[in-house]
Amino acid sequence: MTRVLLAIPQLDVSAALRLLLLDLDMTVVGEATDWATTLALAPASRPDMLLVDWEMIPLNSGNTLSQLRAVCPAAVVIVLISQMDARQQAALSAGADAFISKGEMPNRVADRLRAAADGIRLA
Repeated sequence: MTRVLLAIPQLDVSAALRLLLLDLDMTVVGEATDWATTLALAPASRPDMLLVDWEMIPLNSGNTLSQLRAVCPAAVVIVLISQMDARQQAALSAGADAFISKGEMPNRVADRLRAAADGIRLA
């Protein structure tokens, strides 16, 4: 079973993702609403996958996804973004394994999460 850490500041988005993950037989092992909590929970919860809201990542401290990878190196990092232009490229170049638009339909989000989880199982 894929273990997922949610790092989402919006409680409604986090709740919707939690339900979707349960439907996909994935386990939510932690939830954070700010960056400091995310960095603290990641190593303790040992997730296979991290779902991180792009808007929560502090941009003024360099490549902060590298901080997350340092404390949880084996996890797949998926960044949730609002825009699909420069932010998409920035998320990928900043160390994300994949991105999902917040505007995606739930079935498309489920497909992306399933694909990411399949990659975890294959690795």
